[in-house]
Amino acid sequence: MASTRARPMLPLLLVLVAVVIPGPVGAQVSIHPTEAFLPRGGSVQVNCSSSCEDENLGLGLETNWMKDELSSGHNWKLFKLSDIGEDSRPLCFENCGTTQSSASATITVYSFPERVELDPLPAWQQVGKNLILRCLVEGGAPRTQLSVVLLRGNETLSRQAVDGDPKEITFTVLASRGDHGANFSCFTELDLRPQGLSLFKNVSEVRQLRTFDLPTRVLKLDTPDLLEVGTQQKFLCSLEGLFPASEAQIYLEMGGQMLTLESTNSRDFVSATASVEVTEKLDRTLQLRCVLELADQTLEMEKTLRIYNFSAPILTLSQPEVSEGDQVTVKCEAHGGAQVVLLNSTSPRPPTSQGTSPRPPTSQIQFTLNASPEDHKRRFFCSAALEVDGKSLFKNQTLELHVLYGPHLDKKDCLGNWTWQEGSQQTLTCQPQGNPAPNLTCSRKADGVPLPIGMVKSVKREMNGTYKCRAFSSRGSITRDVHLTVLYHDQNTWVIIVGVLVLIIAGFVIVASIYTYYRQRKIRIYKLQKAQEEALKLKQLNNGVSCP
Repeated sequence: MASTRARPMLPLLLVLVAVVIPGPVGAQVSIHPTEAFLPRGGSVQVNCSSSCEDENLGLGLETNWMKDELSSGHNWKLFKLSDIGEDSRPLCFENCGTTQSSASATITVYSFPERVELDPLPAWQQVGKNLILRCLVEGGAPRTQLSVVLLRGNETLSRQAVDGDPKEITFTVLASRGDHGANFSCFTELDLRPQGLSLFKNVSEVRQLRTFDLPTRVLKLDTPDLLEVGTQQKFLCSLEGLFPASEAQIYLEMGGQMLTLESTNSRDFVSATASVEVTEKLDRTLQLRCVLELADQTLEMEKTLRIYNFSAPILTLSQPEVSEGDQVTVKCEAHGGAQVVLLNSTSPRPPTSQGTSPRPPTSQIQFTLNASPEDHKRRFFCSAALEVDGKSLFKNQTLELHVLYGPHLDKKDCLGNWTWQEGSQQTLTCQPQGNPAPNLTCSRKADGVPLPIGMVKSVKREMNGTYKCRAFSSRGSITRDVHLTVLYHDQNTWVIIVGVLVLIIAGFVIVASIYTYYRQRKIRIYKLQKAQEEALKLKQLNNGVSCP
């Protein structure tokens, strides 16, 4: 039940009794006071008087309340009305001879509400849904001066008049995340200031609202469907966007057993993480269940887990290190219903034994080979496949074969002819093959001078010649001839060539000079002859003009 504040002490109104003044001729009754305003259960004095002078005057007061006659006279009486519970109209009457008359007064009673209660709020209110606030007011008068106010914290939501008894005041609020933890209440105001009194308030008990929001109702359960025996598996269940995350409870169950977990609640995100060791003791099929509880809502997500046992395949070589020509047995096998395929690094197809066709996948494969240098560092892959609940799972094992063989030094390992330019930088590549790795020496056949293997910064003509390269190891040795030719030019030849070129150029210059001299001389003689001819013609012309 809601509690109300202690009622303030009801004020008392002082009632003045009017003095009766004889009226004009003709009997008339009057009542004083004509109006009274007092608290419920209060009392008031009422004076009834008459202007009738008849000795047999009958004067009285009609009322529903307890009355006491305090005093009286010939034509007046003073009464006290007590324990007045509600508004009423007491009536003064007279019998003057054969004439009857009456007069009434108005008594108004005021009281404070007996009950001001805000209905209990729901344990949780969903965000975005309407919340109806109900405030019940019982008692309180006069109703025309009584109102009720609904509050959220100190915020006024609604102010309404109270016009009935009992009266339920309602107001609708759209719940939001901001309303979480908000206090709601209501109070009444009885305004008696027009009667010279005060404004009186009665306050209800404060109710606190809790709101929640679940915009996404699908939990996220992050875990593999298949669990392998001998592994440690991590299960994660989470939900994002909820409110308030701090109030949410989330847990994980596997096979009906609660899992020990770590939970995280931050802002609008909640998660639960559990780590489980998968053992042979677990059932082959288990139900993983995630449960989230917030407010009066429960979300669940279930997932069926399949437990399986899958051991890695077994790959063996009869001898991991063999000599060239030895036999090696390769064996690949699996257990627990798994099927195996055997592959190697030199061929994508499964190897065969004795020229037979590749066999389909089986639980065991075995074949034998004669080791050759090409098999050195050959890798064998044993792949096991197991189908569980419609899914194919794979595990692999790898081994490498090592073959011991003597040195090899052929054309691809070491070229037989090299031609280099004198003064150039070159790299002599000569790499013998073998296991163990062989050593290499190269020396000139003529004088035993060694040939540097690797980078040669400056080739010299003295390096020209035929060399014998020898590769050797604990498995034997092999030789190969290498011919090195160095190209170069003799300095004397260049001197002769330069001298000849100088003589040719000098001869050309001399011939050109002689030619130029004789040509200019001929030109001068030609010009002199022309000048003489012209002089002769002019002389002859002059002689011809002077003759008679």
